[in-house]
Amino acid sequence: MVFKLSHVLKAFVCAVLAVQLAGCGTIMYPGRRGQQGGKIDAGVAVLDGVGLLLFIIPGVIAFAVDFSDGAIYLPGTSRSSLDLKNIKIVKFDTGHGSAQNLENIIKEETGYNVKFSQADLKVIRLNSKDDVRANLAAALSADNK
Repeated sequence: MVFKLSHVLKAFVCAVLAVQLAGCGTIMYPGRRGQQGGKIDAGVAVLDGVGLLLFIIPGVIAFAVDFSDGAIYLPGTSRSSLDLKNIKIVKFDTGHGSAQNLENIIKEETGYNVKFSQADLKVIRLNSKDDVRANLAAALSADNK
């Protein structure tokens, strides 16, 4: 009886350790993976902390996994900054270009597939790269209303 209970207990501990290795946020919220930052989800942090209290190594690994894949962050709270020093300016001839040519240029330069027929697309003419920050701030505030 004691021998069988010992095996069950060992299997349970191994299962708990295996789950902790993946990280609580990664298992509970796989859709959050890939976030770059934001506010930390207290529930995920507490569960990772419990793993840290019970088993040091798996707890550290759980925190590392959740932070590295972004699953510990609450959705929609990412913080980003616009680095105007690294903006690439692409010039083209608007008189001889078509919408299809511009879509191809955007795809080649950014990797994003943009279609001007999209309903939610807004085109703004900028006079300089300094106008980017103001126009993005205005667009973000309009989206949040």
